[in-house]
Amino acid sequence: MAQKRAATSPTVLIGSIVTPVRVEIWSDVICPWCYIGKRRFDTAVANLRARGIHDAIDVVFRSYQLDPRAPDSPSPAADAYAKKFGGPEAAQKILSHVTSVAAGDGITFNMDIAQRANTLNAHRSLHYAYDNHGPAKQDELKDELLQAYFTDGKDIGDLNVLADCAANVGLDRSAVLQWLQSDEGIQAVVEDIQAASDRGITAVPSFVINDQFIIPGAQDVEMFENVLERCLAKLGTSEDSGSEQ
Repeated sequence: MAQKRAATSPTVLIGSIVTPVRVEIWSDVICPWCYIGKRRFDTAVANLRARGIHDAIDVVFRSYQLDPRAPDSPSPAADAYAKKFGGPEAAQKILSHVTSVAAGDGITFNMDIAQRANTLNAHRSLHYAYDNHGPAKQDELKDELLQAYFTDGKDIGDLNVLADCAANVGLDRSAVLQWLQSDEGIQAVVEDIQAASDRGITAVPSFVINDQFIIPGAQDVEMFENVLERCLAKLGTSEDSGSEQ
């Protein structure tokens, strides 16, 4: 399997945009740059809306696991960073940096209480939200899961925590919990990860537009805004067609 890492690389352009704007975002809910990238992408969309650009932007979150071998039992995330990056001092520098960057985008990271977790079930819950309630509800749940991990120090590998997160965005807690206790959604996660490999995605976040145009990493707001505006301009579509970010 391809190496797992967080993406911070430059924009890559592949081909031209010829179909309605659909953004597939490969990311993980324990990836700090994925949270930062999502916030910047959301801000870019909001800026376009504020400028009167209301063409539809369909968004779906795809599964990716930075640490698929993480155990089911939680442990301090800081310890995992120390093991991966050469000790507590190096880990603290990395965590302090991403915490500072996140703060600049209005996100609170409390990495001292963050708990390392296997994210398979979190991704399954996102598939449940999308399949049963659509992209807007999936987007809400994504934010809820990111906050649960980075800000609130919750164990997002725990099914009850995931069901609580789902309930916090208006989903039926018991229905989500029952679904998570089954094997539903596992194959969908596997297929997302394979699709990432097929597209050459080895780092997250990766924003794929119409399966042709790739923006890897937590780019700045202006970059997302410019790319989306260019794509929409090429389309020449009328506003408010289809589901919308």
